[in-house]
Amino acid sequence: MDEMVAAFDIADVNPNPARFDLKKCEAINGDHIRLLDVKDFTERCRPWLQAPFAPWAPEAFDEVKWQAIAPHAQTRLKVLSEITDNVDFLFLPEPVFDEASWNKAMKEGSDALLRTAREKLDAADWNSAESLKEAVLAAGEAHGLKLGKAQAPVRVPSPAARSAAALRVPGGLGKEKTLARIDAALAKLTA
Repeated sequence: MDEMVAAFDIADVNPNPARFDLKKCEAINGDHIRLLDVKDFTERCRPWLQAPFAPWAPEAFDEVKWQAIAPHAQTRLKVLSEITDNVDFLFLPEPVFDEASWNKAMKEGSDALLRTAREKLDAADWNSAESLKEAVLAAGEAHGLKLGKAQAPVRVPSPAARSAAALRVPGGLGKEKTLARIDAALAKLTA
């Protein structure tokens, strides 16, 4: 304390009014979340994975799926409470419809891309994240698209637009649910 008092000089105080920058605070918080040990991160997220924050039924929560996706989700959060929106696609019976993401991803030709992606994903090895990525990449290449453009129409109906990790986690959503959600998106596109 004595050292701080000795170092203080009123001339060094900025005359501009102080301002709280929430975006800067969230960015710093996100940096600290990414520094957490994965086990510590998974435990700190627990309150947001159950009622009243979790929109899924308690019995729908799957610990194995949570543990598999946690390291991927950890890289995307600014605050721990965002975890619910980043993993809800795993535990909800139907994905949350995000109209803005749908409109952004579902451009002309998305139905053809989804049919090809469905075919490739159906044949993929669902125990290999690389196989899932390659399936989406191959579907994109068949339509002249790079991975980033090809995966958006696949992610919107199957896992969630905001969770890029979904197809990188083998068995995350699962083959059956993913293909069913792609089928539902195809039905919506062609309706």
